[in-house]
Amino acid sequence: MKKNKDTLTIGFALFAMFFGAGNLLLPPFIGLQVGHHTLITIIAFGLTGIILPFLGILSIVKSGNTIYDLGNRIHPLLAPILGTIIMLCIGPLIAIPRTGATTFEIGIAPNFPSFSPILFSAIFFGITWALSISPSKVVDIIGNILTPLLLVLLFVLILMGVINPIGEYSTSILSTAESFKFGFVEGYQTVDMLASLVFAGIIIAAAQSKGYTKLGDKSSVVISSGIISSVCLIFIYGGLVYLGATSGIEDKGISRSALLIHIAKSTLGDYGMIAIGVCIALACLTTSIALTSAVGSFFSELTGGKLSYKVLVTVCSIFSAILAILGVDKIIQFAYPPLTFVYPIAITLVLYIIIFGSFIKSKAPYIGALLASTIVAFISLGSMLGWWSADLYKQLPFADVDLGWLTPSIIGFVIGLIISKAKTESIKS
Repeated sequence: MKKNKDTLTIGFALFAMFFGAGNLLLPPFIGLQVGHHTLITIIAFGLTGIILPFLGILSIVKSGNTIYDLGNRIHPLLAPILGTIIMLCIGPLIAIPRTGATTFEIGIAPNFPSFSPILFSAIFFGITWALSISPSKVVDIIGNILTPLLLVLLFVLILMGVINPIGEYSTSILSTAESFKFGFVEGYQTVDMLASLVFAGIIIAAAQSKGYTKLGDKSSVVISSGIISSVCLIFIYGGLVYLGATSGIEDKGISRSALLIHIAKSTLGDYGMIAIGVCIALACLTTSIALTSAVGSFFSELTGGKLSYKVLVTVCSIFSAILAILGVDKIIQFAYPPLTFVYPIAITLVLYIIIFGSFIKSKAPYIGALLASTIVAFISLGSMLGWWSADLYKQLPFADVDLGWLTPSIIGFVIGLIISKAKTESIKS
């Protein structure tokens, strides 16, 4: 009984950590763009927004307790370098400020138009700071108190929208393949796969603090919690995509915030804005707390304790509060290039460790795969920023669905494997 309760608490906490600003804003907007292609798009979004984060957690569990254990399987410098890039993306540069900006634009501005965004940002991140300052309490605060209320509110919103659709499916110029690509790439914006490499450490620590210190017990609780989180996410994502597709909005250029506000008002009437405001506040606050805590823990460990957890949490909260004033759309626009660069590298690391980590111990194949993915990611980034023509990236297999890194990573892995075997045979002879 205790194990089931602990697993549920940790699973709910993990769901709430993942389910933040992007997770609430992106699915309805995706639904609006794809119209009747909702099912294939939900599958695509689920691959990058649910399956990959779950595999990220699994990769940490298989490697140890933190992202450092995962990185050390390949090279001691990998975790500090990749971890720093990930932390900046899911931390004070993109994801954390977006939580505050989203809460203001959807939860506060429509209900209190004269409320100052600067004052709100200070209040929001002041609360984040206060609830993040004690890392040991983060999981229980989120899992036992905040998440159940969030799930109830979202369930009501989705259920009402499914029972009484606002309109017919929106028209879409996208083909089935284009809808799949759109959902797949938009899943990057959740940053959940990157966050999973860090959240795993928080969840594992929570499981250990509850007495699950043996490898089997720890793995069982963490993996079961991941499954609970994934089930909650697929239900919420699917429902929100459907609500967007049947929102009755014709303007494809509507802002993500305005679309969600329209859905809430049309579905729940006058109480819709209050309900969605509470949903946004809970979703964004839980993610902001988890990410701020993760940033503090990571950089404190990276500096060997020279920078204390509390100082880092304070700096992160202040910096995020400043950037949040820019607004959601500007933050999302800024986020796309760096996320597109780092995602293929992180996905390669996770997938190859999950698939081959149990029986290929040599580091060379993984290094080869990561080098190939990094090169392709850099080519893609340069194409996006106009440094060179996009034709080079487009020639790669699967580039049309933003998986141009896949084939080169396989080639790099095979080359590394051949080199590794050649060295082994040379030593034996």
